[in-house]
Amino acid sequence: MADKKPSPGPLDSLDAWEDDVLRRYPEGGEGSNKFDKEFRDYDNPARDTVREFYRLNHTQQTLEFAQAKKRGFDKHDRKEMGLWEACEYLNTLIDDSDPDTDLSQIQHLLQTAEAIRADGRPRWFVLTGLIHDLGKIMCLWGEPQWAVVGDTFPVGCKFSDKIVYPEFFDENPDSKDPELSTECGIYEVGCGLDEVTMSWGHDEYMHGIAKDHLPEPALYMIRYHSFYAAHREGAYDHLMNDRDREMFKWVKAFNHYDLYSKADSAPKIRELKPYYQELIGEFFPETVAW
Repeated sequence: MADKKPSPGPLDSLDAWEDDVLRRYPEGGEGSNKFDKEFRDYDNPARDTVREFYRLNHTQQTLEFAQAKKRGFDKHDRKEMGLWEACEYLNTLIDDSDPDTDLSQIQHLLQTAEAIRADGRPRWFVLTGLIHDLGKIMCLWGEPQWAVVGDTFPVGCKFSDKIVYPEFFDENPDSKDPELSTECGIYEVGCGLDEVTMSWGHDEYMHGIAKDHLPEPALYMIRYHSFYAAHREGAYDHLMNDRDREMFKWVKAFNHYDLYSKADSAPKIRELKPYYQELIGEFFPETVAW
């Protein structure tokens, strides 16, 4: 399949969403569903693109949409490449408008991984830092921003008011479906997140790529690192089982590196490449179907 141009969207850049998350969860602060005055300043023109992004995301991420995307991308028929090649491929997603840094996509990945490595975490943890955002390559295949990045959440049940901009869910068709708009919806209390369909995005896609190659804590990190309503706000606990709660300790540990490792100092890609190629080879085959 030929690569497509990145689909235009309301965000100035994919990193704009992550910058917005940092606004909500500054380093050292606790998550809260009561956002500060600046965050709730909806009339600020600088926030219009982020607000429009969430409007599109929340109105169009339905159970049917997420299931259809998962079926389509689970075919893994778009490209054959290794993990380091995928990092370089993602790097072709040029982001000229991030106001916080001039670093490339691959440098962002390396910053996360190197921060984890510096803390002496296990090798699989370091690798997870490198690859957790690789699902953003969907943008290079024409997927819209709102189906690639953004906070993730369960679909098929009531949308939590602890998700950012919850009012936009009023226009989501699932909110008007009696079966899908109750607290548990199509699920049962304590069913476990493996039984729950999440909104579609780079997290879910990359989990599908990595699920046969990395240990369970790594897979939780990849799959749920954007599930802020759960690991920062405490929502959806009624759907979790004890295994989920245990694994979310890893998700929270990873979240620190994911959000707070961005810096202006550029990692030396050429020097780091041999280490990460060896690390990838420890867990993944030479090429992977994407």
